[in-house]
Amino acid sequence: MAVPPSYSDLGKAAKDIFSKGYGFGIVKLDLKTKSQSGVEFNTSGSSNTDTGKAAGNLETKYKMKELGLSFNQKWNTDNTLATEVTVEDQLAQGLKVALDTSFVPNTGKKSGKLKTGYKRDFLNVGCDVDFEGPIIHAAAVVGYDGWLAGYQMAFDTAKSKLAQNNFALGYKAGDFQLHTNVNDGTEFGGSIYQKVDDKLETAVTLAWTAGSNNTRFGIAAKYALDKDASLSVSNTHKHSVLVSTQALAVGPPLVTLSALIDGKNFNTGGHKVGLGFELEA
Repeated sequence: MAVPPSYSDLGKAAKDIFSKGYGFGIVKLDLKTKSQSGVEFNTSGSSNTDTGKAAGNLETKYKMKELGLSFNQKWNTDNTLATEVTVEDQLAQGLKVALDTSFVPNTGKKSGKLKTGYKRDFLNVGCDVDFEGPIIHAAAVVGYDGWLAGYQMAFDTAKSKLAQNNFALGYKAGDFQLHTNVNDGTEFGGSIYQKVDDKLETAVTLAWTAGSNNTRFGIAAKYALDKDASLSVSNTHKHSVLVSTQALAVGPPLVTLSALIDGKNFNTGGHKVGLGFELEA
């Protein structure tokens, strides 16, 4: 088996069918460009159709492959400036070290995080230190013959208290993925993903909280209408969702249309629609 996924990516195939491409109540525009020197610019803006509030951000990325260095800087309309410097495969093969900082000029608030990760066959581990606290976040995933087991924790050094204690177990094959997790001993969840054929993907999720009789259930499917268009439908315990993604040409630009239908209050309204554009030059 190759390098297993990170803890946060366990069950990602099922999560994507339920969440990727959905932008209810938002009109969004994304623009990606790249200079001749290799600097990438990602600009995005969105408007909330309910509140009318607009937001945007500008992100620049630059990589020095010969040195294993990458620089990522992001500035948003909340006037927050975030910078991340990453060194990968230099100190040791498979080792990644990053310093992530943010600064708010209006208030002078600063924050920082040191992030480390190590990948090799059968193993994917990571440890982050959030200087605000400070809080130590750690996670590890081991994989063998398709089976995956993971652990995630967070330790608040100021309070000498374990803030997070999560376990996960899963199985991954070429067209099938199974994932289960227990969060802090009270939240139980699971998902099943299956690629039925080249056009159809399906997913099922279950969630349950200790002390509650309410089991949350969801089912979703994604169907490729052709090479440039896809249709996704999902149903949860609260909503029915329909999203369609259409590529106007080969690759970007992409147009995403989405709609959320409140299945519990169908006649009273409250339904939402969303529209997204993605351009690349």
